[in-house]
Amino acid sequence: MASESPITQVPETHSRHLGQGNDADQLIYQQQPGNPSDPTNSSFPNKLKLDLRGTRLDIDRETLVSLPESLLIVMFPNGLILGKMHDDDYEDDDDEGSNDSVALEDQVNYVDFDPKCLDFVLQFYRHAQQVFADEHRGDNNAPNFQQGANAMPMINPNQNPLLTKQAIIVLREELEYFALPSANKDEKSTSTASTYMRQLKIDCGKHLLERDQIFTALQRNISKENNVAEQHLIDMLCDSGFSRDDKWGYRAMEPMKTCIVSIALVMLKTTGPENHMATAQKLLLFWRKPARKCWWDGNGVEIKEQTIRLWARRTWTLELALV
Repeated sequence: MASESPITQVPETHSRHLGQGNDADQLIYQQQPGNPSDPTNSSFPNKLKLDLRGTRLDIDRETLVSLPESLLIVMFPNGLILGKMHDDDYEDDDDEGSNDSVALEDQVNYVDFDPKCLDFVLQFYRHAQQVFADEHRGDNNAPNFQQGANAMPMINPNQNPLLTKQAIIVLREELEYFALPSANKDEKSTSTASTYMRQLKIDCGKHLLERDQIFTALQRNISKENNVAEQHLIDMLCDSGFSRDDKWGYRAMEPMKTCIVSIALVMLKTTGPENHMATAQKLLLFWRKPARKCWWDGNGVEIKEQTIRLWARRTWTLELALV
């Protein structure tokens, strides 16, 4: 990325700590002798059982590895290890090896991730796949497909994933906030002050949850810093599928944290009267390569008739997914 770019690539050392390169398939591997990450291994389960903060979910392995890299990194910060087998297990007969395989399929993997957020992503994936299938029914005879192909006449559809799969822009925000109450002349005991601050943090979180427009905070930062590159980022996203007054698709407070996580998904525009394909090709650089931008903003807000200085550290992660 250029130095003036408002959004920077996630360091390769971070993603490679989880797996080789940016291959999400390597985030999920089986711990056993031989070739542990071989996806063709017959004992590798096709369906995985997840426990997301108490909510059970069965998910196909193919679906799991197709999720955005930025989500997989959060869901499995240390990778997902299937089974913990020992060399002694392979000295037994075949029947016992079969039992190991059954136990592997029944293994429940505990994931510290919001189940409602994952459900939102999975539902959007299914919707995007259906829309793409309907629009491209009949392959090259579909009008939308021809329009996209005419915009890029020299590109073979088989070599351009934007013409063979539905592209989804994934924008995720982690908002960490810090509340600084105004000076209070009334002295409070330690226990009372602790209770007061705990409730104040909850109230500030609710205040921020209601401010759910995607670009408002960044636009405010642009006005303050006069950052042209950040304005270009908004323009690019709005040219590709977002609207300037869009709201986050899913937004919720993290339990036991002063943190709000939001996510928005839109289907990438590749056709239309304007040449969206050129912008789409730029966003293709973010396929399996999430990029980040972080900034601070602070504002005085009224919370229950008291002026609070509310600081927020926002981290955006931008990525392109293909389904």
